[in-house]
Amino acid sequence: MNYQWYPGHMTKAKRMMQENISLIDLVIELVDARIPLSSRNPDIDELGKNKARLILLNKSDLADEKVNKLWMEYFKNKGFHVLEINARSGQGLRAIYGMVREACKDKIERDRKRGIKNRPVRAIVVGIPNVGKSTFINSFAGKACTKTGNKPGVTKGKQWIRLNKELEFLDTPGILWPKFESEEVGRNLALVGSMNDEILQMTELAADLIAYLLIHYKDALYERYQIEPGQDGMEAEDTPLSVLKHVCEVRKCYRKGQEIDYEKASAVVVDDFRSGRIARITLEMPEPHEVQASEYNVQE
Repeated sequence: MNYQWYPGHMTKAKRMMQENISLIDLVIELVDARIPLSSRNPDIDELGKNKARLILLNKSDLADEKVNKLWMEYFKNKGFHVLEINARSGQGLRAIYGMVREACKDKIERDRKRGIKNRPVRAIVVGIPNVGKSTFINSFAGKACTKTGNKPGVTKGKQWIRLNKELEFLDTPGILWPKFESEEVGRNLALVGSMNDEILQMTELAADLIAYLLIHYKDALYERYQIEPGQDGMEAEDTPLSVLKHVCEVRKCYRKGQEIDYEKASAVVVDDFRSGRIARITLEMPEPHEVQASEYNVQE
């Protein structure tokens, strides 16, 4: 499958960030904890160079808890400040003010020496579509100050949001780059819902997901769909197709005449993954040399 999607308003959003970055003290970047690298926009590092940086691993409750810790270490080793959060529930949000003060301590100290008091830290909040950026801003601010939705591309314009005397946000639309670095990045983005499902081949997407789960989260996959090794209908070595066929039978995914409906079963599997009903799953790992080797084999 060819995963490409770059609506025109994303080009506008990148230009908007370029125009406003000089006003900014801190870049707060939300990434999806299930795909921390795939859900980063490579342009942001260039646009935000020489600025304080804070990465928020959003939807961390859906990601593998042990792998979250590895990604925390990975980003810290790269020089970022980083926190795990769940924007929807509010988990981790209380720690952000302290982290902002830590990330911007040089700027705050410069203001103090110049006699500037009560000038808030100005932060830009960035992230690719559907990473939970607007939900984060609303939860953090404690009021519905931005428009939110669970479809990509809901935020269309910029707005300043004053939180208190310490901090204000510049909200911008989600940004996605025109060409993905690899097919794996595109697939990961499709799996977590950062593209419109209407343009995807759901059966192929589910097959790719099942292939990954059979390697890294096989027990959770078996438990979710009541798969017993060696049971009737399952092959000696499970394949994505045999698992999908079993899901069709367990979830009664049939067309008229009892014809197996692989498309419907595929949608079930992808939706179960996105909602965390299979397990807490992370789709990518940091390179072993980027984290402590003793902690690396968390998915074995």
